[in-house]
Amino acid sequence: MMRRVCAALAIVMSAPAFSEDSLRILDPRDGDVLNHDDGGETAEALSITVRGVAPLTGPVRVNGRAARVEGGTFECVVPLTGRRNTIVAEAGDQKDTIEVWWDKASRKRYRFSVDDNIFFLKDLAADPDKYRSLFDHWYLEFWREMHNVYGAKIHINIYYQTDGFNLSQMPPKWKAEWQANAPWLHLSFHALGDKPDRPYMGASYEQIARDYDLVVGEIRRFAGPDVLTRTTTVHWAECPKEAVKALRDRGIEQVIGLFGTGHGVTTACYYLSPEQSAYCDTRPAWYDKETDMFFIPCAIVVNSYGAGEIQAKLDARAASPHAGEVVELLIHEQYFRNELEYYQADAMDKVRAALDWVKARGYEPVFWSDGFLGK
Repeated sequence: MMRRVCAALAIVMSAPAFSEDSLRILDPRDGDVLNHDDGGETAEALSITVRGVAPLTGPVRVNGRAARVEGGTFECVVPLTGRRNTIVAEAGDQKDTIEVWWDKASRKRYRFSVDDNIFFLKDLAADPDKYRSLFDHWYLEFWREMHNVYGAKIHINIYYQTDGFNLSQMPPKWKAEWQANAPWLHLSFHALGDKPDRPYMGASYEQIARDYDLVVGEIRRFAGPDVLTRTTTVHWAECPKEAVKALRDRGIEQVIGLFGTGHGVTTACYYLSPEQSAYCDTRPAWYDKETDMFFIPCAIVVNSYGAGEIQAKLDARAASPHAGEVVELLIHEQYFRNELEYYQADAMDKVRAALDWVKARGYEPVFWSDGFLGK
């Protein structure tokens, strides 16, 4: 037991200092999303072991159950029966409370998202007579092929504007077609535009609310409500708490980030501290009740690896005892565009390599906003 408590202490997330005679739950963490990898699961409950530090004397109870206390630590098996669960540890007049989520009957699932999109929309708007169908455009035709071949569900995060074009110029000609394909093709807010870099690093509530409303208002006009979703990735995956609250107030429930460490110039983890971010990267998702938001780690940025490297990278992710069942695949539009400096001639091959991997291993295509984290 002591080894497990010490491990929990090593990754405690930016917690206030506590004295040796205080009561504190260390495992699980407040906001954890738990599944069958975290305990014994039946149709009725997920039974987990709650561990922490305790006063040196006196009994500890967890959700009314007597805990085993030894050497200033405690552990207690507690059943979770709801999707959202409160865990309360009590010792004398001390109390510690956390909330955790049960990802009941968790299974392997994935989503493919595409960031930084605007150019294919500019093409459509520039020559609508050329495109009888949305899928007469090579980019959307490719993504439809990925859906038809692999069953993939595709989430496209879009900008409002680029040079000489903004979404107000996008005709509603294909609105019925957008709606008909909404079961597998979603659109959502990404940013006002590609530049400046890191546009929301210090954004106010009002700034991101304005940009979100601008993008989503146009999506509703030209594509209809069914393509919208409760998930997005903010450009550069960063913004302060108040900006995240603006997204939550507009119905966004999950955001995608590159959590962990070593991401260079960008934090890519919204407002989370380095400790919180590193921990989030080890979980299928993590919930912050202060903003009422779920943070889902991106498993791989597909354009960052060679086509032959992608499956090994995903193998490493799948080996995670907690994060391996929820796989977010991500690529960016500019790597498909041969007129841009970012162009990768094998971008489509990279997408296929990632999809070959999830299909071969039995991952189910989902949208994270369908049910609870895609279920």
